[in-house]
Amino acid sequence: MTEYTVEFAGTGEEITVSDKETILSRCIEEGIAQEYSCRVGMCLACSARIEEGEVTQPAARGLTEEEAENYALTCMARPQSDLVLDRGKYPPSIEDDVARAAGADPDAASADD
Repeated sequence: MTEYTVEFAGTGEEITVSDKETILSRCIEEGIAQEYSCRVGMCLACSARIEEGEVTQPAARGLTEEEAENYALTCMARPQSDLVLDRGKYPPSIEDDVARAAGADPDAASADD
């Protein structure tokens, strides 16, 4: 078993996570306020952008292969190196869905452009 440091960008929070456990499970044990819901890699509530490092997350069904290169679902992700994660950052496909649900056109240029 290998342990890695997981740092959460902009928060000063840092935990040690083994390659045999999920990042979310360690967050819960350490009292880190990581958002989550389904815990099975589908809802994307626990999404974080990978700023540095690598994870394995073969059961993260809610992400495309391309998204899985840049985003971690902390409920499924196991570190493969030291990491820096930016919590609460969602893949573009989800951001577009949220914008459409709010009535905004994600492809429209802003009035300031």
